[in-house]
Amino acid sequence: MIRAKFTAVALGLALFAAPGLAQDKAQPAPAAPALSAVINPDPAFEPENILVLDLSNGGRVLIRLMPAWAPGHVERIKTLASQGFYNGIIFHRVIDGFMAQTGDPTGTGQGGSPLPDLKAEFNYIPHVRGSVSMARTDQPDTANSQFFIVFYPRFALDHRYTNFGRVIAGMDYVDAIERGEPPANPTKILQASLLSEGKPRPAAPAAAAPAAISADMLSSSKSN
Repeated sequence: MIRAKFTAVALGLALFAAPGLAQDKAQPAPAAPALSAVINPDPAFEPENILVLDLSNGGRVLIRLMPAWAPGHVERIKTLASQGFYNGIIFHRVIDGFMAQTGDPTGTGQGGSPLPDLKAEFNYIPHVRGSVSMARTDQPDTANSQFFIVFYPRFALDHRYTNFGRVIAGMDYVDAIERGEPPANPTKILQASLLSEGKPRPAAPAAAAPAAISADMLSSSKSN
């Protein structure tokens, strides 16, 4: 199933040509009561609702998960993180000035988890800088495991994608995620966990050691 076909509208102007955010018709207004967009940035508050992403660029990103906005989606993210599903997954689609998308174990934008797709929980929480939202196909109830982090405000995504959290620390490391579709040297999630688990940062992958110079190579270079 295709997970990454979605195209965003740039603040009511032209379409931002980005396969992955769907151009579907607006959905009916949700029946849920009005939600507050205010979040608590203090990591000490409800650490069980803070997703920690340790990235291969050396950064640690803290994301405040908001069950009040999208309880089903938050539960899915927490379940997959606890299973180690996101460990080793790359950011396969990163568009400068727009967003960074991850959550596909195949790294192609076509994959997801073995769990069933989720029913949409669209809301009117604005997609501001640092918002974390679920990717899907052009059908509303197809979010599964892929999600994206918004670099800059994209209000055209409101009520079209399930906004379920926001970065509260480490946004500079999100900004440093390698660009590309896919990137030549993609940034990877080394470990995804909940802050309440208290997991230490994993060791960064060791850089490849330079090739050893053999005696034959030295003698050859001297003869030249």
